[in-house]
Amino acid sequence: MVSGADGERLPAWVTWRPRPFPDANLLLLHGSRLALVDSGFVGHAEETAAWAHARAGHIALVVNTHWHSDHVGGNSLLQAAGSAVAAGAPEAAAVARRDPGCCQAEYLDQPVAPYTVDQPLHDGQLLRLGDADWQVVATPGHTPGHLALWQPEERLLAVGDALSDYDVGWVDLALDGPEAATTALASLHRLAALAPKTLLPAHGPLPADPSAAFATALRRARRLVEDPDGAVRYGARRVFAFALMIRDGIPATEAEPYLHARAWLTDAARLLHLTPETLAAELIDTMLRSGTIVLRDGRLHAAAEHTQVDAEALRVPFPRAWPNLYSQRNE
Repeated sequence: MVSGADGERLPAWVTWRPRPFPDANLLLLHGSRLALVDSGFVGHAEETAAWAHARAGHIALVVNTHWHSDHVGGNSLLQAAGSAVAAGAPEAAAVARRDPGCCQAEYLDQPVAPYTVDQPLHDGQLLRLGDADWQVVATPGHTPGHLALWQPEERLLAVGDALSDYDVGWVDLALDGPEAATTALASLHRLAALAPKTLLPAHGPLPADPSAAFATALRRARRLVEDPDGAVRYGARRVFAFALMIRDGIPATEAEPYLHARAWLTDAARLLHLTPETLAAELIDTMLRSGTIVLRDGRLHAAAEHTQVDAEALRVPFPRAWPNLYSQRNE
């Protein structure tokens, strides 16, 4: 765990907890309005809630940088304990109307427990978190509603999945359009212009040199713009690796049929002018040869560090079956 004692890089009222996949890092902001930025994967929701409550008591507000499963998985449990949830306005509106595409949960086959958004957030809005005012910075690209949080006095910047110390977030050219990579690059330029003293990424360690982290991220993001096919393949690798992480691997004999049934794989194959069967075989072969996945005891596993998930935790409904928002409010 990293707190204000870490080389004085963080104020004493900030607690930052790095976590391996399938969870996002946690950012706890202490003060009169206790806030948690992102809530991890549903498989570790109880651990997330217990950690936050042990260190801060009641969490007044959970702020989601975006709605992917590794960032909103604890929302439901925390909301049941009285926390409000805030998220970017485009995603908040979709959650409110119970759009079947919420969180890309069914599309990506990544379970998310039902939740509501109490406070839609807009670009430039000031948000009281802990005892400090943070500015909402719209940073679409990784998702259309992705946002960052900027604390100008301390020059702290929580960037979600816009970048990390080693990578940038993948973009979904099939769902979000061919301009998604260009949009993500523009968002990175906007964040870099803030010249933060400390970057707080949702994955990976605190970058020692924010300027260098931005330089690396901008190079990677430009490659996604310049090589759309590469961007599609990059996203496919990330999504498949995540699927392996949350399922403790997939039997090797079942991996290709699993991929054939995925909407994201079908879309990726269409963009690459391949059949789903060809792309599935290529994806597995490429990832095995690169070492990003491994074959062990007849199962394919993600090679990156990750925390095991109890299979029972994945048994939550997809958004098309989430309880109606009006009914929830009147129970």
